[in-house]
Amino acid sequence: MPETIGFLKPRQAVLDRRREIIADLADLLPEGCLISEERGLKPFETDAFLAYRRMPLAVALPETTEQVAAVLKYCSRYGVPVVPRGAGTSLSGGAIPQEDAVVIGLSKMSRILDIDLFNRTATVQAGVTNLNISEAVGADGFFYAPDPSSQLACTIGGNIGMNSGGAHCLKYGVTTNNLLGVRMVLFDGTVIELGGKALDAPGYDLLGLVCGSEGQLGIVTEATVRLIAKPEGARPVLFGFASSEAAGSCVADIIGSGIIPVAIEFMDKPAIEICEAFAHAGYPLDVEALLIVEVEGSEPEMDAMLEGIIEIARRHGVATIKESQSALEAALIWKGRKSAFGATGRVADYICMDGTVPLSQLSHVLRRTGEIVAGYGLRVANVFHAGDGNMHPLILYNINDSEDAARAEAAGNDILKLCVDAGGCLTGEHGVGIEKRDLMLHQYSRADLDQQMAARAAFDPDWIMNPSKVFPLEGRPAA
Repeated sequence: MPETIGFLKPRQAVLDRRREIIADLADLLPEGCLISEERGLKPFETDAFLAYRRMPLAVALPETTEQVAAVLKYCSRYGVPVVPRGAGTSLSGGAIPQEDAVVIGLSKMSRILDIDLFNRTATVQAGVTNLNISEAVGADGFFYAPDPSSQLACTIGGNIGMNSGGAHCLKYGVTTNNLLGVRMVLFDGTVIELGGKALDAPGYDLLGLVCGSEGQLGIVTEATVRLIAKPEGARPVLFGFASSEAAGSCVADIIGSGIIPVAIEFMDKPAIEICEAFAHAGYPLDVEALLIVEVEGSEPEMDAMLEGIIEIARRHGVATIKESQSALEAALIWKGRKSAFGATGRVADYICMDGTVPLSQLSHVLRRTGEIVAGYGLRVANVFHAGDGNMHPLILYNINDSEDAARAEAAGNDILKLCVDAGGCLTGEHGVGIEKRDLMLHQYSRADLDQQMAARAAFDPDWIMNPSKVFPLEGRPAA
């Protein structure tokens, strides 16, 4: 990938002290919790946004909040940039380091600390995977609602950093709607507590500011999340359409009717073919677009909702209706959707975009997305959370062809601008990272960004926390 995205110039004073910094960090951490050799650093030079790579100065893997605080206090004292990292599943480059940065990985902080079924909460360390929580409380009839496609690997700390969502966010919301409290370490090593088990906390909503802040305000080491009782039943249904426009219009009319399914997922023909070849989920191959609509509740409730949804789908010329008849069929339907990103990776390299648009603009944006990508001589597979307009076009390209890669990146930028121009925004759940950083001025005025940067600087005046991310490099206050 050509260097079209810039990074901050490494701090030479930090590079000059590399050996001393590594030796000092080794004194702060237990044996086996610091990586400084090139071979060990290699896995940390990028995340799931594979277009860019930078080798970090070192990687710290603390086991406790106190150790995170000690490392941050040291890095703050000596002006060493810090990049927080969860599982490295970020699709926007949120965990890509720089040569002068210490990566603080939270993979060793993976304990579930407390499960309180009476208050319907769980308190976990930041390295606990998203799916671990649901598995821990499933036998008691509860689950943790946010379910990004990477939930088998992604961790709560990263979910909080990017305000992750998932297929079921239409009904249950994204991370911020399911987060009650955090324990967080500030840039200078100070440990603070925000929120808790109560449904509301006094004072400013600093928890809302932290969720989605992409590791720039501090490092979350523990989180208290909301648990939800499992529904009586759930039923996914496949709807096949002759065009993407018809499927998009159907989504808008379902939501407009007042019916709120638990999930509405969209796939176009390329995505259907890719996912079916991988998962053998029984997806229809003779349609141009597919919706997975899931309802939940009692049998009468599900029947009533599906009756209304099917009536709307027929008004849009639905060609195929396939209702799951068993738990196995339901699992297969979701296996295909949850495997979309991995299945696409078997076919080609890709960039996954993350723009969000009003539902009334879905059909228009889908059509223009196809035209934009075709204009660059590339292919696109669309798979996304249609219920809340969170689009994930996968732009297929050859990462080893620099011209092909440049075209893919340019196409992605045009799609994100399209989303903003249609009344939407640059990101729904993947975050800004470095991928969308230089597009922020397309969505926000300079005054808007200045205010956001002022809030950031209140937490980290020296800009050592994830410094190359989110905000355009030009126009920043001096570090």
